[in-house]
Amino acid sequence: MGVVVVRYKVKPGQVDANVELVERVFARLHADRPDGLRYATFRLADGVSFVHVASVEAEDGSNPLLALPEFAEFTRDIAARCDEPPLAQGATIVGAYRLFGDEG
Repeated sequence: MGVVVVRYKVKPGQVDANVELVERVFARLHADRPDGLRYATFRLADGVSFVHVASVEAEDGSNPLLALPEFAEFTRDIAARCDEPPLAQGATIVGAYRLFGDEG
């Protein structure tokens, strides 16, 4: 299982646009319900920082997000929306309780 955490900070005037793009991605995920993916996005208390956490569990290692047109739209102009660009890092779950379904 691969876990990726992405953190970035958008420009204050781009928050609503970023939220809308993220919501479109989740609407598609809820409609398509792709296997092999657990995904969450958080908006931090400062109002402009976002954290995305994805756990890819597909047997072939592919990330279903990358196949979504809505995700491509979200990532297309992200650099222009950001004050601090996305920083993606691999992560290892040390502990979790009901954050990604049934583990805990």
